[in-house]
Amino acid sequence: MLDKKIMEIPGAKQILSLLMLLTLLQSVAIIGQTITISRAIVSLWNGHPLSAQISWLVWFVLLYLLRHLCIYIKQQRLDKFASQASQEIRNKLLEKVFRVGPEITQKQGTGNVTTMALEGIDQVEDYLSLSLSKMINMILIPFVILIAIACFDWKAAAFLLVILPVDVIFMIILGYAAQDKADKQYASYQILANHFVDSLRGIDTLKFFGLSKKYGHSIFKTSEKFRKATISTLKIAILSTFALDFFTTLSIAVVAVFLGLGLINGTMLLYPALVILTLSPEYFLPIRDFSNDYHATLNGKNAFGAINEILDYDEQLPEPQELPQWDAASQLTITNMQHSYDQAQQVNQFDLQLHGFQKVGIVGLSGSGKSTLINLLSGFLQPDQAEISYNGIALDSFKQADWQKQLIYIPQVPYIFHQTLRENIVFYQQDATDEQVAAAVETVGLTDLVADLPDGLETVIGEGARSLSGGQAQRIALARAFLDQSRRIILFDEPTAHLDIETEVELKEKMLPLMENHLVIFATHRLHWLNEMDQVVVLDHGKVAEAGSLTELKQADGALVKLSHAMGRI
Repeated sequence: MLDKKIMEIPGAKQILSLLMLLTLLQSVAIIGQTITISRAIVSLWNGHPLSAQISWLVWFVLLYLLRHLCIYIKQQRLDKFASQASQEIRNKLLEKVFRVGPEITQKQGTGNVTTMALEGIDQVEDYLSLSLSKMINMILIPFVILIAIACFDWKAAAFLLVILPVDVIFMIILGYAAQDKADKQYASYQILANHFVDSLRGIDTLKFFGLSKKYGHSIFKTSEKFRKATISTLKIAILSTFALDFFTTLSIAVVAVFLGLGLINGTMLLYPALVILTLSPEYFLPIRDFSNDYHATLNGKNAFGAINEILDYDEQLPEPQELPQWDAASQLTITNMQHSYDQAQQVNQFDLQLHGFQKVGIVGLSGSGKSTLINLLSGFLQPDQAEISYNGIALDSFKQADWQKQLIYIPQVPYIFHQTLRENIVFYQQDATDEQVAAAVETVGLTDLVADLPDGLETVIGEGARSLSGGQAQRIALARAFLDQSRRIILFDEPTAHLDIETEVELKEKMLPLMENHLVIFATHRLHWLNEMDQVVVLDHGKVAEAGSLTELKQADGALVKLSHAMGRI
C-alpha cells in the first residue's frame, strides 16, 4: 500500500518515528484498559462492592483517555504533515510543468496534468493522511496485543497468530483485484479528463464544422466507461470489506467458543477469559481499518505515482550560458535543428537565419511544424539535435534562462487569470504605474472594454467571472507585451486563429506598432500577414521548404505560391 517514494518526502521519517512511538503507547493503553475493566468486572462478579472498584475504574478512564489522546495527536500531526507534503508536491509539480512546458502536457495530456494538479493532489493528501497511520497500526498493535494474550493463554495466542495471516492473504488477493480495477478506473479517468479538456479547447472549431454534437456523444461514451469502471471498483471494495469483516468476526467467535468451553470444564478462569475475549476484537481492528481505507486510498496512490512520474521526468537541461541581450545587430543561425515526437514517423528539421529587429512569418498547412518550431524557439521543447549560433555563441537548445528572459510568448488562446483586469495586464510587470497601464490599454484598444466594465480596471475577469471574447483576450495579452519593453523577442503562435476576420483586421492595426524594434516570429495560417513580414519561412512536412522576402518567394513560384493556392491568395 505504501509507495517507496513516500520516504523521500521531507519529514516522512520523523513522522513515521513519532507514529510508531505513539502507536506503541496506544497499544499499551489498550491492554491496560482491558485489564483494568476486566479486573473490576470479575471483582464485582465475585461479590465485592462497587466502591472497591473505584481505583480500577479510575485507571480505566485514564488509560482510555491516553489511548484516544495518542490517536488525536497522531491524526493531528499526520494531517499537518499530509497538508504540507501535498502542498510541496503541488509546488514541485507546477514548477516542473512550467519549466519543462509542452513536453509534459504532450506526453501526459493537458486534461490529465490539470486534473492531477487539482484533484490529484487532494487525493494524495488523503492517501498520506490515511495510509501511514493505518499501516503502522496494523504492523504494531496486533503483535503487542498478541504478546499480552500469550501471557494469559498461549493456545488462544497461537490460534490468533495462525488465523491473522489467513485473513491477510485473503485481503491481499482481493486487494490485487481491487488494485487492477482501480488502475483501470484511473486510466479511464485520465482519458476522460484529456478528452473533455481537448474538446473544450476546440469547441469553436467543432461548432464551425458541425461536429459539436458528435463530440458530445463521444464525451458521454467516455464518461460511461469511467462510470462503469468506478462501479466495478466499488463492487470489489464492498465485497472485500464484507468478507474480511465476516472472517474476523468468525475468528473472534471461535475464540469465544473455546474460552466458554474452558470456563465450563474448569480449565479457564473468568479473568483471563474476559481479558482475551475483550482483546480479540482489538487484535483484528487494525487490519479491518486498513482494509476499509485501502480502497479509499487507491486513487491517491495512483495519483501519487503519476505525479512522481512527472517529477522524475528527465529534463535534459543544457549547461547554462551567459547570453547578451538581443539588439539590432544580433545574429542567430540555426542549422539542422531536429525534433520528433514519440512514435512519430515525421522528423521535424529546421534551418533558419535571423538577425536584428525583423518580422519573420512562419506559414504552412496544419501539421507542417509551425507550433513545433515556436516551441523549440521558446525552449519549451528540447531538440533531438541542433547547431545554434547566437552572436557567435554555440548552443544546443533554446532552453537557456538568458534567452527565455528575452521572450514574449503569445499563444492562440492567452490565459486570463481570475483577477482584476488591471492585475491581468500587469501580471509580468507588477510595478507598472497607472499611467503606463492606461497607455497600454489605449494602445491595444481596450478603452471601450474598460468603459463597459462596472468597476473599470478593477473588475474581476476570467474563470467564471466576467467573460471575454477571443479578441479581448488577445488584446490583454498584447497589453502585457506592451508593458514589458525589456524583452525584444516576440513569439506569436497563430494568435488570430480563433478570431473572425473583422476582429483580426481591427486587432492587426494594434499589433503592428508593438512589433517595431523587436525580433518577431509570427506563425500563422492567415497569409495576409505576410505583407507585413520582412522574411517569410514556408514549412512543409516539418521542414523549411523555402525562405526569403515575400517578393522573392512570389517570383520563385515555389512552395509559397502553391500554399497560397491551397489556403487563399495573399
